[in-house]
Amino acid sequence: MDLGLKDKVILITGGAEGIGAAISQACMAEGAIPCIVTRDSAAVQGFAASLRARQQRFELIILELDSPRSCRQAVEVALQRCHRIDALVNNAGINDKVGLESGSPEEFLASIQRNLWHYYSMAHYALPSLKAAHGSIVNIASKTAITGQGGTSGYAAAKGGQLALAREWAVELLPFGIRVNAIVPSEVMTPAYTNWIATFPEPDAKLRSITAKIPLGRRMTEPDEIASMALFLLSERASHITGQHLFVDGGYVHLDRAID
Repeated sequence: MDLGLKDKVILITGGAEGIGAAISQACMAEGAIPCIVTRDSAAVQGFAASLRARQQRFELIILELDSPRSCRQAVEVALQRCHRIDALVNNAGINDKVGLESGSPEEFLASIQRNLWHYYSMAHYALPSLKAAHGSIVNIASKTAITGQGGTSGYAAAKGGQLALAREWAVELLPFGIRVNAIVPSEVMTPAYTNWIATFPEPDAKLRSITAKIPLGRRMTEPDEIASMALFLLSERASHITGQHLFVDGGYVHLDRAID
């Protein structure tokens, strides 16, 4: 399906690893230009090198999105290089395990800063360009905002904030024709998830116990499946969809996990 995204500039935070990398690659497959904002790492450099080897069109901005100033810089650099921003995917974040008992108020505040503040800041600074393009915003959230997880108050609160902002911005930006939606993944097989599974004494058994609770197919969601939803929401194919929370999770959150 042609989503009509050819030559569109999609600003993607955390767009070189996990779900973000899948969204970046899906953008390129549709002829769009992902402008990836991410912290530096060997994995990021390896991803960028693989794209260059395939002569893909993309931009890479190495920045830590830890302050409004850095978010403003990210948008400014994106505009300098690409001259426009047609859509924003807020994706960067980390489940940092700051719990109510195990953490502290200071750590909770830092977790909110790591996982929520840059969602607002990136949208704020990109807004003039998004208005000009009648663009779209997609927030990548998490099922932890809906189900809870335990021991991760900061991350869960940030993800709940991301869902609330999607609805709030959808209302505020109606006059400009800017659509805003959120995707809610549950159990997604990313490199970070693989590393987490490896910390258990019996990783295979742990993975089986998780997939057994996923109703559709008893399998993990793949990053490409999140990316497909993201691109659809960014495209004009979703021209009358705004303010929605879309669950791409094999029924994990809403279906009875006891179904045989």
